[in-house]
Amino acid sequence: MPALMWGVQSPLPVASRLMRSMDKSLGDGGMALLSQIGLNFDSYGEGWVEATWNPTPLACNPMGGVHGGVYGVVHDAAMNFATNSALEKGEHGATISISYSTLRGAASGDVLSVRGEVVRVTKQIAYLTTTISNAEGEPVSTATGTFFLRRRPAAEPTT
Repeated sequence: MPALMWGVQSPLPVASRLMRSMDKSLGDGGMALLSQIGLNFDSYGEGWVEATWNPTPLACNPMGGVHGGVYGVVHDAAMNFATNSALEKGEHGATISISYSTLRGAASGDVLSVRGEVVRVTKQIAYLTTTISNAEGEPVSTATGTFFLRRRPAAEPTT
């Protein structure tokens, strides 16, 4: 299976892909919490998503920096969106695990970009990465994750 690099290659074989529309999930991804912390999904393709994040005061600790746990929320949301964009209509992913590191600080009002990407898909597991970067393109937080895939049952063979 080819590796997915910045949306250029698909994580799924061509014959099994029927890209579903995720347009209704642009913006806050269907979760009010995401808009309240300033996250906005801008674009996606098969197995990837990009977002703009302008952290709000709700996303920050009392000292004004983005709270570490909020990075986890953003990584999880981006991975979930990327996973679902790689699956057929009616199929979904669910978080198994996410590991993230914060490399530098961010504050309320900063302009951050978020990229979530499927790296590999098996029958039941998707492997993903996400990067949150500042306006200078420097990584603020990176993550890897695995998602369980809820697939539709295979069609019965006809005779």
